[in-house]
Amino acid sequence: MGRNPIEPHLFIILGGTGDLTQRKLLPALYRLTAQGILNDRSRILGVARDSNLSDQSFRNWAREALATAGVSGKEMTANWCDQCVYYQPIGVGSEGDYRSLLARVQELERKYNIAGNRAFYLALPPDAFPTTIRGLGQVGLNQSSGWTRLVIEKPFGHDLASAQELNRLVHTDFNESQIYRIDHYLGKETVQNLLVFRFANAIFESLWNRDRVESIEITVAEDLGIEKRAHYYEHAGALRDMVQNHLTQLLTLVAMEVPPSFEADAIRTEKIKVLHTVMPIRPEEVVLGQYTRGKIDGQEVPGYREEPGVAPDSNTETSVAFRVEIDNWRWQGVPFYLRTGKRLPRRLTQIAVTFRSPPICLFQSLDGCQIHPNVLTITLQPDEGFDLFFEVKAPVQPVKIKTQRLHFRYTEAFGPLPEAYETLLLDVLTGDQTLFVHADEVEASWRLFAPLLEQKPQVHEYAAGSWGPPEADQITDREGRRWQTL
Repeated sequence: MGRNPIEPHLFIILGGTGDLTQRKLLPALYRLTAQGILNDRSRILGVARDSNLSDQSFRNWAREALATAGVSGKEMTANWCDQCVYYQPIGVGSEGDYRSLLARVQELERKYNIAGNRAFYLALPPDAFPTTIRGLGQVGLNQSSGWTRLVIEKPFGHDLASAQELNRLVHTDFNESQIYRIDHYLGKETVQNLLVFRFANAIFESLWNRDRVESIEITVAEDLGIEKRAHYYEHAGALRDMVQNHLTQLLTLVAMEVPPSFEADAIRTEKIKVLHTVMPIRPEEVVLGQYTRGKIDGQEVPGYREEPGVAPDSNTETSVAFRVEIDNWRWQGVPFYLRTGKRLPRRLTQIAVTFRSPPICLFQSLDGCQIHPNVLTITLQPDEGFDLFFEVKAPVQPVKIKTQRLHFRYTEAFGPLPEAYETLLLDVLTGDQTLFVHADEVEASWRLFAPLLEQKPQVHEYAAGSWGPPEADQITDREGRRWQTL
C-alpha cells in the first residue's frame, strides 16, 4: 500500500507537558525529523494548563525530555526545539481558552504557510476526553481548509456503554475518517508483518485453518508492576487495560480472513468480522489472578496490595487467562488461548501456532521416541522475529528424533526497528488508518467482554515471578494441552 506524501502541518499535543509527550511523542517526532521524513513540514504546539510556561521555557522542557528519552545530540535537539516547538496554555478549558487556542493555531498556520492541516493528539487522561473533544468542536477546530485528524489514546471507554457514548460524542464533531484510535501494539513492525507473513507466503496461509492448526496461543507478559498507576489501574484491571484492546487486536489479526485489498477499510472490516464470530466466553474458561510478593530477576518485589495507592483488600485482577473459539468455517473447533499479566517472569509478547501432529505415528517402535507437533512462534517483543520448530533425525544410532528450529530475527536482517509511535504518528500524518481501531471494533470488543466485566470470576493469587495462578493451567489441561514453555 503506497503512502501519501506528508504535507506541511501543525501537530497539536493536548497534554503537552505529560508523561506520554515526554517519553514517546516528542522523541518520535524528533526522530522522524532527524531521519529526513518530516524535515521542515511539521510544527509542534504543546497545549497544557500551565499558564506560566512560554514558548522558550517549553522548548527547554522539551530538550530535557529528549535527553531523558535517550535522544543524543544536544545541538541538534536544541535547534529542532527552537525551530519547531511552541506552547499554548489552555487554562481551565473554557470556550475562551479554546478560542485562544484557535487564534494561536491560525497564527502559526499563517506564519509557516500551513494550509490548515492539523493533527490533534489527546495525550490526556480518559476522563478529559469528552470536555476536550467538545471544546475543539465548539470553536471550529474540528474543521479547516486542509485536513483535520484527531488521535485518541486508549482506553477508549470503560465499558460498552461508555464506549458507545464516547463514539457518539466524537462523531458529533468529527467523522470516522478523521479519527485515529491508537493502540501502540499495532505500531510494532512484527504486528504489521503478521499480514505480510500470512498473505504473502502461500506455504503458511494454506495451513492457516482448522484442518492444519491444533491451537493458537497469544501471550502478552509484563515483568513490571503497576508503576505508580494505582489510581488508574484500580478502576481498570487487566481486563480493561490489556485484554479488551491489545490481546483482542492481536486475536483479530491472527484470525482474520484474507481482505480483498491491502487497504485500511478492507482490513478493518475483516477484523470486525472476527469479533462478531467469537463465541460467548464462558466464565469457567476464564481465570483471573492478582500478584503477591515474590522475586523477579532475583530481586524481591511487593505484592499488588502493597503497591502505593492500592486498597489493602483490593480485588483488582492483574492477570487474565482465557479460552475462546471462533465460530466460522476457517476456525471452527480450534481453541485460542490468551493470557496476560503483570509481574510475570519476563517481558514478552508472543503468538504460538501449534500445528496438528501426523495422524499416524510411524516411529512408535523407537525406544523413547516422542513426536512433538510443529510450532510456529511469532515474537512481537522483545527480540522480534519468528521461530519454526520441527522434528529431525539426530545423526546417531539407534534412531533418535530431536526438535530443531528455523530462526529469524528482524534486527539481524534489518538492524534496529523503529519505535511503534514513529510508525503510528507517520500513519496519522499521511492519513493511513490501517493500524488504528474503528468505532465498530471498539464497541464489538467491549460487547464481547461485557459479561465478564459485569460479573467477574474469582480472582486467584499468584507469586510475582511466576507465570500466573496455577488455576490457569486448568484451561489447557481439560483438553490435554499445556501452555507453551516460554
